[in-house]
Amino acid sequence: MRETMITMEAVAGKRDEMILVIDDHPLFCEALQMTLSEALGTARIETASSLGKALERIRAGLEVDAIVLDLNLPDVAGLDGLTRLRNAAPGVPVIVVSSMSEDRIITAVLHAGAAGFVPKHSPREAFVTAIRAAGQGGIYLPQGYTAPSKTTDTDGERSTIDRLNDLTPQQGRILALVCEGYLNKQIAYELSISETTVKAHVTAILRKLGAQSRTQAVRIANSVSFAQLLRDKGTP
Repeated sequence: MRETMITMEAVAGKRDEMILVIDDHPLFCEALQMTLSEALGTARIETASSLGKALERIRAGLEVDAIVLDLNLPDVAGLDGLTRLRNAAPGVPVIVVSSMSEDRIITAVLHAGAAGFVPKHSPREAFVTAIRAAGQGGIYLPQGYTAPSKTTDTDGERSTIDRLNDLTPQQGRILALVCEGYLNKQIAYELSISETTVKAHVTAILRKLGAQSRTQAVRIANSVSFAQLLRDKGTP
């Protein structure tokens, strides 16, 4: 992973970008929308108030160049939202924003494949820099971030993230639908594939996750929580 601090002067903004902001706070969405529109010129900024609504739009054909994701959404469990977004939009950089900015959380987010992390209290320039960095394939790290040493990493958390990241994009999409309560027949219809293919993918998903059932697979997918990370760190 190339973790590079990128300044405003080091990157140039892209034009005609489509950026999707996923956040359930209208004031924050409006402020970020104005900030990015002004800084990026002709960029189009779309918003979604939940992960579910964002996924619906992406599955319906919305093409985006970058995604800004608030992890503290009503329908997001820890890193599960980031994983589902990356599976729904392979190759699209996802910049995470959150009011929780502990180093351990940032590390977990980056390890899960985020293109950067911006604390919500950051100045507006940080959000613009993160978008521009992601557009050039870089990773934005907030000032003051220090990667925890290997001896302090949470092995269980890392293992779960690794197993989830080992899924193919199609398997990730299927797991996301399983987490939403879809049956095999419904998944087959949603993804325009046969029910036999769905069953084969589910079997592969269970094997990769080390799960014995769909219910256990859902629990594994939802287990990557920041609450657990904070408890491991010693936060009450």
